[in-house]
Amino acid sequence: MPGSAPTEIPDSPSLDARGDTLREIEDRVLWLSTSIIHHANRIRPNTTGLKVGGHQASCASMVSIMTSLWFEQLTADDRVSVKPHASPVLHAINYLLGELDPQYLTTLREFGGLQSYPSRAKDPDPVDYSTGSVGIGATAPIWGAIARRYVDKQVGPAGKGRQYSLVGDAELDEGAVWEAILDSSVSDLGEIVWIVDLNRQSLDRVVPNIAAGRLEAMFAAAGWQVITVKFGALLEQLFERPGGDALRARILTMPNPEYQRLLRCAADELRSRLPGEATNSDSIAALIADLDDDTLLRAVRNLGGHDLDALRAAYARIDDTRPTVILAYTIKGRGLPTQGHPQNHSSLLTIEQYQQLAADHGIDPAQPWVAFDPVGHAGQLCADTARRLRRPPVQPCLPPDVPLDTGRTPSGTATTQAALGRVLLDLSRQAPDAAKRVVTVSPDVSSTTNLAGWLNKVGVWSPNERRNWFDDDPETIMHWREKPSGQHMELGIAETNLVGLIGELGATWSRWGQPLFPIGVVYDPFVERALEPWSYGIYAGGQSILVGTPSGVSLAAEGGAHQSIKTPSIGLEQPGCISYEPAFVIDVEWSLLSCIARLGRADGTSSYLRLSTRPVDQTLAAVPEDPAARERRRRQVIAGGYMLRRAHRPDVTLVGMGAVITETLQTADRLAKQNIAADVICVTSPGLLFEALRARRGLTEASSWILEQLFPADRAAPMVTVLDGHPHTLAFLAGINNVAAAALGVSRFGQAGSLEDVYRYHGIDTDSIVRAALDLTEQA
Repeated sequence: MPGSAPTEIPDSPSLDARGDTLREIEDRVLWLSTSIIHHANRIRPNTTGLKVGGHQASCASMVSIMTSLWFEQLTADDRVSVKPHASPVLHAINYLLGELDPQYLTTLREFGGLQSYPSRAKDPDPVDYSTGSVGIGATAPIWGAIARRYVDKQVGPAGKGRQYSLVGDAELDEGAVWEAILDSSVSDLGEIVWIVDLNRQSLDRVVPNIAAGRLEAMFAAAGWQVITVKFGALLEQLFERPGGDALRARILTMPNPEYQRLLRCAADELRSRLPGEATNSDSIAALIADLDDDTLLRAVRNLGGHDLDALRAAYARIDDTRPTVILAYTIKGRGLPTQGHPQNHSSLLTIEQYQQLAADHGIDPAQPWVAFDPVGHAGQLCADTARRLRRPPVQPCLPPDVPLDTGRTPSGTATTQAALGRVLLDLSRQAPDAAKRVVTVSPDVSSTTNLAGWLNKVGVWSPNERRNWFDDDPETIMHWREKPSGQHMELGIAETNLVGLIGELGATWSRWGQPLFPIGVVYDPFVERALEPWSYGIYAGGQSILVGTPSGVSLAAEGGAHQSIKTPSIGLEQPGCISYEPAFVIDVEWSLLSCIARLGRADGTSSYLRLSTRPVDQTLAAVPEDPAARERRRRQVIAGGYMLRRAHRPDVTLVGMGAVITETLQTADRLAKQNIAADVICVTSPGLLFEALRARRGLTEASSWILEQLFPADRAAPMVTVLDGHPHTLAFLAGINNVAAAALGVSRFGQAGSLEDVYRYHGIDTDSIVRAALDLTEQA
């Protein structure tokens, strides 16, 4: 009753002694994560004056969730993707578990130290998923779950753990998140659990309407179990009192910014603001008048995402037959002086605020890295948790040998795109152990990218066998047999999903010791759409092959919307990746087999192949018949290029790549009629040639022998380079011997038309190459 002695309600009366220990650990995790960022910004010398950064408020909103998850829920088989800005929380927990040496606590964002965001490859402590690129880390466990199931069915045991994603609510704005959630293959993955840190703030502001109800409906519509954790025990008890219904309704219906503003109020101001102006405000005022100031302040902050009991109850409700999302209401900066402030995203505690926080936690700020006494309750729980979560070292299985050459010499007219499926079929016959590790993935373009024959042979992977109702239809060419032993996966038309999946399939060698050979096939114009998540997968240790086909303006009638221009540069510039653009079927075979052999090992690498639908006369490849000469050609193809025609004494060097090798050879023939001799070089990998050039200058450890075979100094001549892509891709080749050069290629949006018209429009037809060569030779 108003005027009576204030009533204090205990925070969480149901928590037992173990709960008190968890709270102690929770407080220490908050302190340590805050201190890791504080030291990087306030203590460590900064000679440049550049911002170091960190996210103390984003960490604070995750502390309760991560403490409850690690110290009560996780098993050694589980994997967790931690939201990027909460990486210091992960490091703090790893430190308490004995998995991080204390010397690293002072190295956040320092060269060789703790990374800005969780990194499997670069952090010194256990990290299950690299995150940092918004949306990609969140979805990675989905593809990790499929990869684990695939390994378990096809190769050997890979555990049965859950795959957790800790996601910031603002991250749900990323379209890639919903592409993954809505994919039809995801609804059966019961091991997927997402926990959304619903703090209702983005980087710059309080989000006016987070629309939690809409999020619930969207997840539910995708077949997910939705668990919402709104309030903690203290608020739930208040809701049971007279006026409690009105208080609940008031909190649920007030705008997010108004609620966040209440977190910044002292008790007196809170008593006037909280009731609001609704008709039932008097009952709310009467309810809170009966509370002492401390209880009132705790109550307004008592959201479910910070209540260990409420979180424990949510975990207990997880339905392992379908994906689950837990929407946990939290406060950004909870427990810090910056809590709830609309601009607290990157804000840092002042020295004075940090010292006060130390006093509140009973810690000497000069000795911040305090671990627990191993004989105390908290120390024992840390030790027990460490034992429970410790995984045995991964014992890698060496990938099976991949043949270098199938021995086939193609003839007739064929496309490099068609060669893809043919090579995979040859591999299945000649090296079945290696072929068994191949898994192909496509976004609803299996038939149009010439994978039908492979798919018919190996089947489509599915956790459960499904009947193919068109098996007995004589007009059905591609048979869609779904079974656990299938080796092809098809997702919806979402390239980000595809590269996310091949990235995780390509990481199984490091997670479970079982290497796979994932090959993703997309339309080359859409490689750019997939590039960022694929690049991030490579950064995270996923080794895969991305095939872009069909490519370039050689699509002709498809028009500018489907004509890729920049993708050769992507292959040239992508770290951790070797790229090839084969001109002939045999080049596809040799390069693809070499790329497969690079997968699934600690020193492995990813690859990108750019293929074409342009028919090419295969006899133009002039494959040597002598076995030693053939092997020499193969080594050159793998190293970056080969001499296709050799003049007695060249007046000009013609360098072609991929689909335009036909025009390059035609140019040499026409120049010969004018008594101009031309060397013809077929480039298969501009990236490898560029690395060879850097190696020759002492900048890398790569080999440079290929340059001497393709561009010997005594044969230096003016150079014309030509490709179905941006001309700058090959322009650097003129610098090998510092010769005059003309770089031809595609540098503007495409046009629909015949192949001849389109090539002429972009200046990569035979006439254009001839003119460029004549200009150079006349100048010489």
